[in-house]
Amino acid sequence: MLVVCDRWIVQVAFCLCGSLRGVTADDEMDKKRASAEFEPGPVPPYRPVDRYGFIKSDQVNPPVEVSARCRPSSDQEREQRRVRKWRKMIGAGGADWKHYARRKPNVVTRRIRKGIPDCLRGLVWQLISGSRDLLLMHQGVYEQLVLYETSASELDIIRDISRTFPSHVYFQQRHGPGQRSLYNVLKAYSVYDREVGYVQGMGFLAGLLLLYMSEEDAFWLLVALLKGAVNAPMEGLYLVGLPLVQQYLFQFERLVKEQLPKLGAHFDQEMINPSMYASQWFITVFSYSFPFPLALRIWDVFLYEGVKIVFKVGLALLKYCQDDLVKLPFEKLVYALRNFPEDALNPDTLLPMAYSIKVTKGLEDLKLEYLRMNGPQSHSPKSGNEERQLSVSTQKHSSLRR
Repeated sequence: MLVVCDRWIVQVAFCLCGSLRGVTADDEMDKKRASAEFEPGPVPPYRPVDRYGFIKSDQVNPPVEVSARCRPSSDQEREQRRVRKWRKMIGAGGADWKHYARRKPNVVTRRIRKGIPDCLRGLVWQLISGSRDLLLMHQGVYEQLVLYETSASELDIIRDISRTFPSHVYFQQRHGPGQRSLYNVLKAYSVYDREVGYVQGMGFLAGLLLLYMSEEDAFWLLVALLKGAVNAPMEGLYLVGLPLVQQYLFQFERLVKEQLPKLGAHFDQEMINPSMYASQWFITVFSYSFPFPLALRIWDVFLYEGVKIVFKVGLALLKYCQDDLVKLPFEKLVYALRNFPEDALNPDTLLPMAYSIKVTKGLEDLKLEYLRMNGPQSHSPKSGNEERQLSVSTQKHSSLRR
């Protein structure tokens, strides 16, 4: 079931059940204490929120946000036409999606890059990521993972939950419906794939998904992303040593030097490397600290085209701000790379620039170079065997349905 963001009709599929189990006596006491404390806190007082559910900042002259009801009739009609086109394209419940995507891939790409209508975003994300198929093939597995399995990461997840989208109304209440749903999804994945387990950055992926779909749908989309149901698997971003993060940062640094040589030379002079500013771009796919409307547009493309959009957006940001960045010394440069100006983060300005940047061949060549330099162990152990590894993981839990 989708979560309709404008109205915030939230359905919680599962709540935490039973006590948290431990191994040692100290862990047992800690988990019992955590279980006792895992009761819903007071409902936060009402505060105005934007159309996505984020609490508006207390500014003297806050930017005026035009709601759907207050938009000019021409804009509303244009949006309604877009929704009708998308509904016709995907069919009832997504029944026509695969057929349309095979027949008209260029139309699909163009429409996705323009932005998926918000009312259809949750369903479309499931269709383009392959997660809907995973859910249908493994019905009942998620429920079993939540209710009957134990994770070594339970306490870590509980500690981190309040740090995920803290300004969003859905996640604000301490141990409320939003935080419980987020706990369930992260706990279930840490059981489903014990090699990856749980890493803090995963909370932003799961949290973003929960704003547009149910717990079970969010879980299987997380599986599709990390295991590579459609695009390259992401799990290397969260394995011990963050091997895929290291590879992506190597590729990104080289792309900056090739496509923005003046800025690349300035980074070298000031001893700036991508690990100082770009790690979170890859680990959370821009969902951590970037404006939510921009993050959504990036995710639309990311789920369909893969991680290359993260490289493209990163390069576009640097290109847009290059003239200012090359003038800054180290301290100010680090700050600027973590706090881009508002005009640079406008989706309608930034994304067309990103789409025009070519990176596919460069990424492939740089990946091979990185593997030659660092050996095959430096790469995600699952890459190249995405379908087989995904099948193994899901089969491992198929007995839970019996």
